[in-house]
Amino acid sequence: MDNKVLIFSAPSGSGKSTVVGHVLGLHPEIEFSVSATSRLPRGEEKDGVEYLFYSAEAFRQLVKDDKFVEFEEVYPDRFYGTLKSEVNRIWARGHVIVFDVDVKGGVNLKKYFGDKALSVFIQAPSVEELRRRLELRGTDTPEAIDQRVAKAAEEMTYAPLFDRILVNDDLATALAEAEAMVTGFLNK
Repeated sequence: MDNKVLIFSAPSGSGKSTVVGHVLGLHPEIEFSVSATSRLPRGEEKDGVEYLFYSAEAFRQLVKDDKFVEFEEVYPDRFYGTLKSEVNRIWARGHVIVFDVDVKGGVNLKKYFGDKALSVFIQAPSVEELRRRLELRGTDTPEAIDQRVAKAAEEMTYAPLFDRILVNDDLATALAEAEAMVTGFLNK
């Protein structure tokens, strides 16, 4: 299989991790790319599983050393990025990479990988539904939820920059659509 990548991006609370988990479960040749971040772990997150956790200072050093395919400073001192070593590790195994990244990261990855990539923007039915999902998640303070909801409204303007838009208003339908998109891309 040639070096292909799947990029899933969405505002927080759109169901991106659920969709990515579903896709990973269907295709053994797809491997999750663990993103690097300077934020602290939430809940039960473990270093090297959900994210590679770095201090802001260490993250800046990796940027200086040109270790990233892409990175963003999403909030002051809150960085997210894709390490070149992670891409090389997965491709060396002959696998397809799946990225679960923020919207700007998704746009940057699509620019970087071009036709090797399928980029999918996952959208909740509304900003109000996003807020409800984030509140139900129970992992963020009310202030953090307000910040994420405001950011989500801006992020939705990026949807047209992606190859496909997946509206997640009914989970079973969204998962079936994601499955069809991925299978079609992998069979190209």
